[in-house]
Amino acid sequence: MAAKAGRSVPLGVLLMKEQTSEKIEDPDILYGQANQSKKGEDFTLLKAECQRVPGDGVTTFSVFALFDGHNGSAAAIYSKENLLNNILNAIPSNLNRDEWLAALPRALVAGFIKTDKDFQTKARSSGTTVTFVIIDGWVVTVASVGDSRCILESAEGSIYCLSADHRLDVNEEEVERITASGGEVGRLNVVGGAEIGPLRVWPGGLCLSRSIGDMDVGEFIVPVPYVKQIKVSSTGGRLIISSDGVWDALTFEMVCNGCRGLSADAAASQIVKDAVHGKGLRDDTTCIVVDMLPPEKLTPTVPPPKKQGMGVFKNMFRRKSSESSLHSDRDCLPESDLVEEIFEEGSASLAQRLEADYPIRNMFKLFVCAVCQVEMKPGEGISVHADDSSEPGKLRPWDGPFLCQSCQEKKEAMEGKKTSTDSISRKSSGSE
Repeated sequence: MAAKAGRSVPLGVLLMKEQTSEKIEDPDILYGQANQSKKGEDFTLLKAECQRVPGDGVTTFSVFALFDGHNGSAAAIYSKENLLNNILNAIPSNLNRDEWLAALPRALVAGFIKTDKDFQTKARSSGTTVTFVIIDGWVVTVASVGDSRCILESAEGSIYCLSADHRLDVNEEEVERITASGGEVGRLNVVGGAEIGPLRVWPGGLCLSRSIGDMDVGEFIVPVPYVKQIKVSSTGGRLIISSDGVWDALTFEMVCNGCRGLSADAAASQIVKDAVHGKGLRDDTTCIVVDMLPPEKLTPTVPPPKKQGMGVFKNMFRRKSSESSLHSDRDCLPESDLVEEIFEEGSASLAQRLEADYPIRNMFKLFVCAVCQVEMKPGEGISVHADDSSEPGKLRPWDGPFLCQSCQEKKEAMEGKKTSTDSISRKSSGSE
Protein backbone atom coordinates (compact mmCIF):
# COMPACT_ATOMS: atom_id res chain seq x y z
CA MET A 1 0.00 0.00 0.00
CA ALA A 2 1.41 3.34 -0.95
CA ALA A 3 1.68 6.01 1.70
CA LYS A 4 -0.73 8.89 1.62
CA ALA A 5 1.40 11.15 3.83
CA GLY A 6 1.05 14.80 2.93
CA ARG A 7 -2.42 14.31 1.39
CA SER A 8 -4.40 13.53 4.51
CA VAL A 9 -5.96 16.02 6.87
CA PRO A 10 -3.58 16.61 9.81
CA LEU A 11 -4.96 15.39 13.12
CA GLY A 12 -4.28 18.74 14.78
CA VAL A 13 -6.42 20.52 12.20
CA LEU A 14 -9.37 18.20 12.85
CA LEU A 15 -9.09 18.55 16.61
CA MET A 16 -8.78 22.33 16.29
CA LYS A 17 -12.08 22.38 14.41
CA GLU A 18 -13.72 20.75 17.40
CA GLN A 19 -12.18 23.23 19.81
CA THR A 20 -13.19 26.32 17.81
CA SER A 21 -16.76 25.18 17.10
CA GLU A 22 -19.53 23.95 19.31
CA LYS A 23 -18.20 21.08 21.40
CA ILE A 24 -19.11 17.69 19.96
CA GLU A 25 -19.73 15.05 22.59
CA ASP A 26 -18.12 11.64 22.26
CA PRO A 27 -20.31 8.94 20.71
CA ASP A 28 -22.17 6.25 22.59
CA ILE A 29 -20.60 2.87 21.79
CA LEU A 30 -22.86 -0.17 21.47
CA TYR A 31 -21.44 -3.49 20.32
CA GLY A 32 -22.20 -7.14 19.78
CA GLN A 33 -20.50 -10.24 18.42
CA ALA A 34 -21.46 -13.61 16.96
CA ASN A 35 -19.56 -16.74 15.96
CA GLN A 36 -20.04 -20.15 14.45
CA SER A 37 -17.01 -22.34 15.01
CA LYS A 38 -15.49 -24.96 12.72
CA LYS A 39 -11.92 -25.19 14.04
CA GLY A 40 -12.07 -23.09 17.21
CA GLU A 41 -9.28 -20.75 16.08
CA ASP A 42 -11.10 -17.38 16.05
CA PHE A 43 -10.76 -15.13 19.12
CA THR A 44 -12.02 -11.63 19.90
CA LEU A 45 -11.07 -8.81 22.27
CA LEU A 46 -13.84 -6.41 23.31
CA LYS A 47 -12.94 -3.61 25.75
CA ALA A 48 -15.34 -0.68 25.72
CA GLU A 49 -13.59 1.40 28.40
CA CYS A 50 -9.79 1.47 28.43
CA GLN A 51 -7.92 4.41 29.97
CA ARG A 52 -5.14 6.46 28.39
CA VAL A 53 -4.26 7.70 31.87
CA PRO A 54 -4.70 4.98 34.53
CA GLY A 55 -7.28 6.02 37.11
CA ASP A 56 -8.68 8.83 34.95
CA GLY A 57 -12.17 7.87 33.82
CA VAL A 58 -12.30 10.82 31.39
CA THR A 59 -9.44 9.61 29.18
CA THR A 60 -11.21 6.53 27.89
CA PHE A 61 -11.00 4.71 24.56
CA SER A 62 -12.42 1.45 23.22
CA VAL A 63 -10.71 -1.58 21.66
CA PHE A 64 -12.30 -4.19 19.41
CA ALA A 65 -10.08 -6.84 17.84
CA LEU A 66 -10.46 -10.05 15.88
CA PHE A 67 -7.77 -12.76 15.75
CA ASP A 68 -8.34 -15.46 13.11
CA GLY A 69 -5.83 -18.21 13.83
CA HIS A 70 -4.54 -20.97 11.58
CA ASN A 71 -2.45 -24.09 12.21
CA GLY A 72 -3.66 -24.04 15.78
CA SER A 73 -4.87 -21.33 18.14
CA ALA A 74 -1.57 -20.50 19.90
CA ALA A 75 -0.78 -17.33 17.92
CA ALA A 76 -4.34 -16.00 18.18
CA ILE A 77 -4.50 -16.55 21.94
CA TYR A 78 -1.04 -15.06 22.53
CA SER A 79 -1.88 -11.98 20.44
CA LYS A 80 -5.19 -11.48 22.24
CA GLU A 81 -3.41 -11.58 25.61
CA ASN A 82 -0.39 -9.41 24.75
CA LEU A 83 -0.92 -7.15 21.73
CA LEU A 84 -2.84 -4.33 23.45
CA ASN A 85 -0.25 -3.97 26.21
CA ASN A 86 2.59 -3.98 23.67
CA ILE A 87 0.88 -1.19 21.72
CA LEU A 88 0.23 0.95 24.79
CA ASN A 89 3.80 0.44 26.05
CA ALA A 90 5.07 1.93 22.78
CA ILE A 91 3.24 5.22 23.41
CA PRO A 92 5.18 7.76 25.50
CA SER A 93 3.61 8.86 28.76
CA ASN A 94 2.38 12.39 29.49
CA LEU A 95 0.84 12.98 26.04
CA ASN A 96 -2.34 14.95 25.60
CA ARG A 97 -5.19 13.46 23.57
CA ASP A 98 -4.18 14.73 20.13
CA GLU A 99 -0.55 13.70 20.69
CA TRP A 100 -1.70 10.27 21.88
CA LEU A 101 -3.81 9.79 18.76
CA ALA A 102 -0.96 10.99 16.56
CA ALA A 103 1.38 8.47 18.18
CA LEU A 104 -1.00 5.53 17.64
CA PRO A 105 -0.04 4.59 14.03
CA ARG A 106 3.62 4.01 14.92
CA ALA A 107 2.81 2.44 18.27
CA LEU A 108 0.59 -0.07 16.46
CA VAL A 109 3.49 -1.02 14.18
CA ALA A 110 5.83 -1.44 17.17
CA GLY A 111 3.24 -3.43 19.12
CA PHE A 112 2.52 -5.83 16.25
CA ILE A 113 6.23 -6.49 15.65
CA LYS A 114 7.03 -6.99 19.34
CA THR A 115 4.13 -9.43 19.71
CA ASP A 116 5.33 -11.42 16.69
CA LYS A 117 8.95 -11.36 17.86
CA ASP A 118 8.06 -12.52 21.39
CA PHE A 119 5.82 -15.27 20.01
CA GLN A 120 8.73 -16.78 18.06
CA THR A 121 9.83 -18.61 21.19
CA LYS A 122 6.34 -20.07 21.76
CA ALA A 123 5.50 -21.96 18.55
CA ARG A 124 6.73 -22.13 14.97
CA SER A 125 3.77 -23.30 12.94
CA SER A 126 0.85 -21.32 14.38
CA GLY A 127 -0.19 -17.95 12.96
CA THR A 128 -3.03 -15.46 13.09
CA THR A 129 -4.58 -12.60 11.19
CA VAL A 130 -5.34 -9.49 13.26
CA THR A 131 -7.82 -6.67 12.76
CA PHE A 132 -7.35 -4.23 15.64
CA VAL A 133 -9.67 -1.24 16.10
CA ILE A 134 -9.19 1.63 18.57
CA ILE A 135 -11.99 4.19 19.00
CA ASP A 136 -11.25 7.45 20.82
CA GLY A 137 -14.10 9.93 20.54
CA TRP A 138 -14.99 10.12 16.84
CA VAL A 139 -11.47 9.06 15.75
CA VAL A 140 -11.15 5.44 14.61
CA THR A 141 -7.74 3.81 14.10
CA VAL A 142 -7.55 0.38 12.43
CA ALA A 143 -4.47 -1.83 12.09
CA SER A 144 -4.64 -5.07 10.13
CA VAL A 145 -2.60 -8.01 8.91
CA GLY A 146 -4.14 -10.88 6.97
CA ASP A 147 -7.58 -11.23 5.40
CA SER A 148 -10.00 -10.34 8.19
CA ARG A 149 -11.59 -7.01 7.29
CA CYS A 150 -13.10 -3.91 8.87
CA ILE A 151 -15.61 -1.65 7.13
CA LEU A 152 -17.53 1.45 8.19
CA GLU A 153 -21.07 2.23 7.09
CA SER A 154 -21.89 5.88 7.70
CA ALA A 155 -25.27 7.01 9.00
CA GLU A 156 -26.14 7.99 5.42
CA GLY A 157 -25.34 4.53 4.07
CA SER A 158 -21.93 5.01 2.42
CA ILE A 159 -19.42 2.20 2.94
CA TYR A 160 -15.72 2.74 3.66
CA CYS A 161 -13.04 0.03 3.81
CA LEU A 162 -10.66 0.56 6.74
CA SER A 163 -8.38 -2.48 6.36
CA ALA A 164 -6.17 -4.14 3.76
CA ASP A 165 -6.50 -7.58 2.17
CA HIS A 166 -3.15 -9.39 2.43
CA ARG A 167 -4.16 -12.44 0.41
CA LEU A 168 -1.52 -13.03 -2.26
CA ASP A 169 -4.17 -13.55 -4.94
CA VAL A 170 -5.29 -9.91 -4.72
CA ASN A 171 -2.09 -8.10 -3.70
CA GLU A 172 0.55 -7.95 -6.43
CA GLU A 173 2.76 -5.56 -4.44
CA GLU A 174 3.05 -8.09 -1.63
CA VAL A 175 3.94 -10.88 -4.09
CA GLU A 176 6.76 -8.71 -5.43
CA ARG A 177 7.98 -7.89 -1.90
CA ILE A 178 8.09 -11.55 -0.86
CA THR A 179 9.89 -12.76 -3.98
CA ALA A 180 12.40 -9.89 -3.65
CA SER A 181 13.04 -11.02 -0.05
CA GLY A 182 13.81 -14.59 -1.11
CA GLY A 183 10.40 -16.23 -0.81
CA GLU A 184 8.75 -18.39 -3.44
CA VAL A 185 5.16 -17.71 -4.47
CA GLY A 186 3.10 -20.18 -6.47
CA ARG A 187 0.08 -22.43 -6.52
CA LEU A 188 -0.15 -25.97 -5.21
CA ASN A 189 1.46 -28.57 -7.47
CA VAL A 190 -0.41 -31.80 -8.14
CA VAL A 191 0.43 -34.93 -10.08
CA GLY A 192 1.28 -34.08 -13.68
CA GLY A 193 2.60 -30.60 -12.86
CA ALA A 194 -0.78 -28.85 -12.82
CA GLU A 195 -1.20 -25.94 -10.39
CA ILE A 196 -4.39 -25.51 -8.42
CA GLY A 197 -5.82 -23.28 -5.70
CA PRO A 198 -4.81 -19.80 -4.52
CA LEU A 199 -1.31 -18.34 -4.58
CA ARG A 200 0.76 -19.48 -1.60
CA VAL A 201 4.15 -18.74 -0.05
CA TRP A 202 6.58 -21.67 0.10
CA PRO A 203 7.72 -23.32 2.26
CA GLY A 204 4.60 -23.58 4.39
CA GLY A 205 1.90 -22.91 1.83
CA LEU A 206 0.40 -19.81 3.49
CA CYS A 207 -2.05 -17.79 1.37
CA LEU A 208 -1.26 -14.55 3.22
CA SER A 209 1.67 -12.14 3.04
CA ARG A 210 1.27 -10.68 6.55
CA SER A 211 0.35 -12.22 9.89
CA ILE A 212 1.58 -12.67 13.43
CA GLY A 213 3.44 -15.96 13.85
CA ASP A 214 3.96 -18.41 10.94
CA MET A 215 7.67 -18.78 11.61
CA ASP A 216 7.69 -22.05 9.65
CA VAL A 217 6.88 -20.13 6.46
CA GLY A 218 9.64 -17.51 6.67
CA GLU A 219 10.17 -14.06 8.12
CA PHE A 220 9.15 -12.37 4.89
CA ILE A 221 5.62 -13.08 6.17
CA VAL A 222 5.74 -9.85 8.16
CA PRO A 223 3.64 -8.59 11.11
CA VAL A 224 3.81 -4.95 9.95
CA PRO A 225 0.17 -3.77 9.82
CA TYR A 226 -1.65 -1.62 7.35
CA VAL A 227 -2.95 1.33 9.40
CA LYS A 228 -5.76 3.74 8.63
CA GLN A 229 -6.96 6.50 10.96
CA ILE A 230 -10.15 8.45 10.26
CA LYS A 231 -12.54 10.87 11.89
CA VAL A 232 -16.17 9.77 11.65
CA SER A 233 -18.93 12.31 11.12
CA SER A 234 -20.89 13.22 14.27
CA THR A 235 -23.95 11.63 12.67
CA GLY A 236 -22.35 8.31 13.59
CA GLY A 237 -21.75 5.04 11.82
CA ARG A 238 -21.44 1.27 12.13
CA LEU A 239 -18.15 -0.67 12.16
CA ILE A 240 -18.24 -4.29 11.01
CA ILE A 241 -15.20 -6.44 11.79
CA SER A 242 -15.34 -9.97 10.39
CA SER A 243 -13.13 -12.94 9.62
CA ASP A 244 -12.74 -14.30 6.10
CA GLY A 245 -15.55 -16.76 6.80
CA VAL A 246 -17.89 -13.80 6.27
CA TRP A 247 -16.10 -12.05 3.41
CA ASP A 248 -15.66 -15.26 1.40
CA ALA A 249 -19.46 -15.56 1.30
CA LEU A 250 -20.73 -11.95 1.29
CA THR A 251 -19.80 -8.63 -0.27
CA PHE A 252 -19.53 -5.44 1.77
CA GLU A 253 -22.87 -4.27 0.41
CA MET A 254 -24.60 -7.58 1.18
CA VAL A 255 -23.33 -7.45 4.77
CA CYS A 256 -24.56 -3.89 5.34
CA ASN A 257 -27.90 -4.41 3.61
CA GLY A 258 -28.62 -7.58 5.57
CA CYS A 259 -28.22 -6.01 9.02
CA ARG A 260 -29.31 -2.42 8.52
CA GLY A 261 -31.61 -1.16 11.27
CA LEU A 262 -30.81 -4.04 13.64
CA SER A 263 -29.12 -3.64 17.03
CA ALA A 264 -25.39 -4.42 17.16
CA ASP A 265 -25.98 -7.84 18.73
CA ALA A 266 -28.70 -8.80 16.27
CA ALA A 267 -26.67 -7.45 13.35
CA ALA A 268 -23.62 -9.59 14.21
CA SER A 269 -25.80 -12.68 14.47
CA GLN A 270 -27.54 -11.92 11.17
CA ILE A 271 -24.24 -11.43 9.34
CA VAL A 272 -22.85 -14.77 10.55
CA LYS A 273 -26.15 -16.48 9.73
CA ASP A 274 -26.16 -15.06 6.19
CA ALA A 275 -22.52 -16.05 5.62
CA VAL A 276 -23.03 -19.64 6.76
CA HIS A 277 -26.29 -19.91 4.81
CA GLY A 278 -24.50 -18.75 1.66
CA LYS A 279 -21.56 -21.18 1.63
CA GLY A 280 -22.00 -23.45 4.60
CA LEU A 281 -19.75 -23.59 7.67
CA ARG A 282 -16.41 -24.13 5.93
CA ASP A 283 -14.34 -22.08 8.37
CA ASP A 284 -14.66 -20.28 11.71
CA THR A 285 -17.05 -17.41 11.01
CA THR A 286 -16.90 -14.46 13.40
CA CYS A 287 -18.34 -10.95 13.33
CA ILE A 288 -18.09 -7.93 15.64
CA VAL A 289 -20.48 -5.01 15.10
CA VAL A 290 -19.80 -1.64 16.77
CA ASP A 291 -22.30 1.23 16.55
CA MET A 292 -20.96 4.76 17.08
CA LEU A 293 -24.07 6.78 17.87
CA PRO A 294 -24.65 10.44 18.73
CA PRO A 295 -25.19 10.74 22.50
CA GLU A 296 -28.63 9.59 23.70
CA LYS A 297 -29.44 8.07 20.29
CA LEU A 298 -29.28 4.42 21.31
CA THR A 299 -30.74 2.80 18.18
CA PRO A 300 -29.03 2.74 14.77
CA THR A 301 -30.54 4.91 12.07
CA VAL A 302 -31.84 3.31 8.90
CA PRO A 303 -30.13 5.28 6.08
CA PRO A 304 -32.40 6.96 3.50
CA PRO A 305 -32.84 5.15 0.16
CA LYS A 306 -30.03 5.74 -2.31
CA LYS A 307 -30.69 7.72 -5.47
CA GLN A 308 -30.87 5.65 -8.62
CA GLY A 309 -27.39 4.92 -9.96
CA MET A 310 -25.53 6.32 -6.96
CA GLY A 311 -22.97 3.85 -5.65
CA VAL A 312 -22.70 3.16 -1.94
CA PHE A 313 -19.05 2.08 -1.70
CA LYS A 314 -16.56 4.89 -1.18
CA ASN A 315 -12.85 4.20 -1.71
CA MET A 316 -12.07 7.90 -1.43
CA PHE A 317 -12.06 9.93 1.76
CA ARG A 318 -12.27 13.65 2.29
CA ARG A 319 -8.81 15.16 2.48
CA LYS A 320 -7.46 18.63 1.77
CA SER A 321 -9.63 20.92 -0.34
CA SER A 322 -6.80 21.16 -2.90
CA GLU A 323 -7.21 17.47 -3.71
CA SER A 324 -8.90 17.97 -7.08
CA SER A 325 -9.25 14.24 -7.78
CA LEU A 326 -11.82 14.03 -5.01
CA HIS A 327 -14.09 16.82 -6.21
CA SER A 328 -16.55 14.66 -8.09
CA ASP A 329 -16.81 12.18 -5.21
CA ARG A 330 -17.27 14.92 -2.65
CA ASP A 331 -19.89 16.78 -4.66
CA CYS A 332 -22.28 13.81 -4.53
CA LEU A 333 -22.10 13.45 -0.75
CA PRO A 334 -23.74 15.60 1.93
CA GLU A 335 -21.26 17.44 4.16
CA SER A 336 -22.28 15.39 7.21
CA ASP A 337 -21.39 12.14 5.40
CA LEU A 338 -17.76 13.01 4.74
CA VAL A 339 -15.36 10.73 6.58
CA GLU A 340 -12.07 12.55 7.05
CA GLU A 341 -8.87 10.57 6.64
CA ILE A 342 -6.11 11.44 9.09
CA PHE A 343 -3.47 8.82 8.30
CA GLU A 344 -2.92 5.85 6.01
CA GLU A 345 0.18 3.71 5.52
CA GLY A 346 0.71 0.15 4.39
CA SER A 347 4.42 -0.15 3.67
CA ALA A 348 6.27 -3.15 5.12
CA SER A 349 9.44 -1.07 5.54
CA LEU A 350 10.29 -0.14 9.13
CA ALA A 351 12.37 2.79 7.89
CA GLN A 352 9.12 4.24 6.52
CA ARG A 353 6.79 3.14 9.30
CA LEU A 354 9.01 4.45 12.12
CA GLU A 355 10.21 7.58 10.31
CA ALA A 356 11.03 10.58 12.43
CA ASP A 357 8.89 13.40 11.00
CA TYR A 358 5.27 12.26 11.39
CA PRO A 359 3.52 13.04 13.59
CA ILE A 360 5.74 14.05 16.54
CA ARG A 361 9.47 13.92 15.95
CA ASN A 362 10.53 13.24 19.55
CA MET A 363 8.25 10.24 20.09
CA PHE A 364 11.14 7.79 20.31
CA LYS A 365 13.61 8.14 23.16
CA LEU A 366 17.24 7.95 22.11
CA PHE A 367 18.16 5.10 24.44
CA VAL A 368 14.99 2.97 24.19
CA CYS A 369 14.36 0.52 21.36
CA ALA A 370 11.52 1.83 19.17
CA VAL A 371 10.00 -1.66 18.90
CA CYS A 372 10.49 -3.62 22.12
CA GLN A 373 11.03 -0.61 24.45
CA VAL A 374 14.13 -2.17 26.04
CA GLU A 375 16.57 0.38 27.47
CA MET A 376 19.92 0.64 25.68
CA LYS A 377 23.26 2.17 26.60
CA PRO A 378 24.42 5.21 24.60
CA GLY A 379 25.85 4.01 21.29
CA GLU A 380 24.16 0.60 21.41
CA GLY A 381 21.12 1.54 19.34
CA ILE A 382 21.04 0.98 15.58
CA SER A 383 19.14 3.55 13.50
CA VAL A 384 16.25 2.19 11.43
CA HIS A 385 17.78 4.28 8.62
CA ALA A 386 21.25 2.71 8.88
CA ASP A 387 20.82 0.71 5.66
CA ASP A 388 17.92 2.60 4.06
CA SER A 389 18.76 3.79 0.54
CA SER A 390 15.24 4.84 -0.50
CA GLU A 391 15.91 8.53 0.10
CA PRO A 392 19.68 9.12 -0.08
CA GLY A 393 20.86 12.33 1.51
CA LYS A 394 17.63 13.00 3.40
CA LEU A 395 18.10 10.62 6.32
CA ARG A 396 21.35 9.91 8.13
CA PRO A 397 22.33 6.67 9.90
CA TRP A 398 22.70 8.55 13.20
CA ASP A 399 19.12 9.82 13.01
CA GLY A 400 16.63 7.98 15.19
CA PRO A 401 14.54 6.13 16.00
CA PHE A 402 16.85 3.31 17.12
CA LEU A 403 16.53 -0.45 17.45
CA CYS A 404 18.22 -2.86 19.81
CA GLN A 405 20.39 -5.59 18.26
CA SER A 406 17.62 -8.18 18.51
CA CYS A 407 15.02 -5.97 16.79
CA GLN A 408 17.58 -4.97 14.14
CA GLU A 409 18.04 -8.67 13.35
CA LYS A 410 14.26 -9.02 13.13
CA LYS A 411 14.14 -6.06 10.71
CA GLU A 412 16.87 -7.59 8.52
CA ALA A 413 15.09 -10.95 8.47
CA MET A 414 11.81 -9.35 7.39
CA GLU A 415 13.64 -7.56 4.58
CA GLY A 416 15.35 -10.77 3.41
CA LYS A 417 18.81 -9.52 4.39
CA LYS A 418 19.43 -12.33 6.87
CA THR A 419 19.84 -15.85 5.51
CA SER A 420 17.13 -18.16 6.74
CA THR A 421 17.98 -21.67 7.88
CA ASP A 422 14.87 -22.93 6.07
CA SER A 423 15.34 -23.93 2.46
CA ILE A 424 12.83 -22.70 -0.07
CA SER A 425 11.04 -25.77 -1.40
CA ARG A 426 7.58 -26.45 -2.73
CA LYS A 427 5.43 -28.38 -0.21
CA SER A 428 2.52 -30.61 -0.96
CA SER A 429 0.09 -29.07 1.55
CA GLY A 430 -1.01 -25.57 2.56
CA SER A 431 -1.27 -23.69 5.84
CA GLU A 432 -4.24 -21.38 5.30
